[in-house]
Amino acid sequence: MKKIGIVTDSHSSISPAAAKELGIHVLPMPFTIDGQDYYEGVTLSREDFFAYQRAGAEIGTSQPAPADVLTLWDQLLEEYESLLYMPISSGLSGSCATATALAEDEPYAGRVFVVDNGRVATPLHRSILDAMELIDKGLTAAECKAALEGARDELCIYIAVQTLEYLKKGGRISPTTAAVGTLLNIKPILHLTTGKLDSFKKARGMVKAKELMLEAIRSDLAIRFADAQSRGDVHLMAAGSASPEETARWIAQIEAAFPGMPVMYDDLSLGVSCHTGEGALGVGLSIRPR
Repeated sequence: MKKIGIVTDSHSSISPAAAKELGIHVLPMPFTIDGQDYYEGVTLSREDFFAYQRAGAEIGTSQPAPADVLTLWDQLLEEYESLLYMPISSGLSGSCATATALAEDEPYAGRVFVVDNGRVATPLHRSILDAMELIDKGLTAAECKAALEGARDELCIYIAVQTLEYLKKGGRISPTTAAVGTLLNIKPILHLTTGKLDSFKKARGMVKAKELMLEAIRSDLAIRFADAQSRGDVHLMAAGSASPEETARWIAQIEAAFPGMPVMYDDLSLGVSCHTGEGALGVGLSIRPR
């Protein structure tokens, strides 16, 4: 029997193909679109999702059914001694709290360890890679959970959105603010720290928004994460829902701003894209757990 398995959900931006290559397991997240149920990466592609979004469809997200979570755990516990379950942050979804409650009961207690370290999208993907490194070092599942959650606050990500429409739909801004912002070409920059998405700054146009995000990263590297940077423990990340051409330009701009630092890029998960819409671009930092 293998020692430790890793399970996450599709909010990690990890595709089924990438999960197979990594040797991990991804639970697809459910969506409701105009009353029809879909599962990310299974019955709902990115292309179809954005087509529905552009058409004005009513899109809702929900957490996976407890029965689906337990079925996957049961299957994997026949293969692994213990599991690290790494879902979307509890600050963004109730699925983490549900999983934590499920893991307290037999036969999961002491075998399934739910990690809540405030991650979603690329930061969650990065944490899974960190977990794999910890396992390779010989840590137990409980020790991996403690190390990953100990680095919970060692994160920042900035996301600039192209449109205010979906922030308005999600109730994060008022219709009046959205209308004025659209008229003035305002691009809000959102800040993700410990699992919560908050407003950071506003910019006139996406060019200025990208400049402000890179300035914020420079400041974080120089001040907040200076010690980690000196140890070589900082991961530079990018994410987005823009076109391939715009994405390539954004990654090149990040690489030029921070030469010598590899950039890990993912498409934003559909759960995040519900709020950002198409054209969003993000950049962030995550610190290797110690």
